[in-house]
Amino acid sequence: MRVLAIAHQRDAGPGVFAEAAEQRAALLDVWWRAETDEPPSDPFGYDAVMTFGGAMHADQEEAHPWLAAEKELLAELLHRGRPLLGVCLGTQLLAEAAGSRAKRAERPEIGWYEVELTDEAAYDPVLSLLPQRFEAFQWHSYVAPLPPDGVALARSAVCTQAYRVGERAWGVQFHAEVSAAGAARWIREYDVDPDAVAMGIDPEAFLAETHRRISAWNELGRSLCGRFLDQAG
Repeated sequence: MRVLAIAHQRDAGPGVFAEAAEQRAALLDVWWRAETDEPPSDPFGYDAVMTFGGAMHADQEEAHPWLAAEKELLAELLHRGRPLLGVCLGTQLLAEAAGSRAKRAERPEIGWYEVELTDEAAYDPVLSLLPQRFEAFQWHSYVAPLPPDGVALARSAVCTQAYRVGERAWGVQFHAEVSAAGAARWIREYDVDPDAVAMGIDPEAFLAETHRRISAWNELGRSLCGRFLDQAG
């Protein structure tokens, strides 16, 4: 199996999803999209495509012109029925490719927040084995309203947290992919995010809570990604 990971900055790559790919003997190529317009190989030649987070927002096409090109690519992959998985910014870009419009959240979710599965998630091949309620690692100020014909699979108090479009495309707002080292780095450097600063983040408390939770969270992330890759196998 060949899998393309579209990453938008060096500290927001595939994380533990790369471990899930390795467990399935999948070849994972990473495309650092903000750095180059040239993918590692033809994007339409992969068995599955995943797209990840970033500090930029889905509506900042003037500052980041490649965002428009990525939305067009995701729309074509969606049209062709290629298995897709979007995370955070990636889920917002996928939602736009599917006909929705990402927007600023009524309030940011930065920290550990409760997520609850919908009734429809019980029948979903990727999310059905997740707990009905769980605390998720979040870091976002924008949200992806449910695309037309999309199926909501999970929600928080703020927004749709997971959805499916068609039979083989999923978006998850929470950071199921983030590794322990990645999460720690984000928290230590929280002050580069004005929304995190405005929230009055306590980095030491955030780090301590993350240290307690991250092992189980990473296991959930590997499981989620593995079930996604099973749909492409």
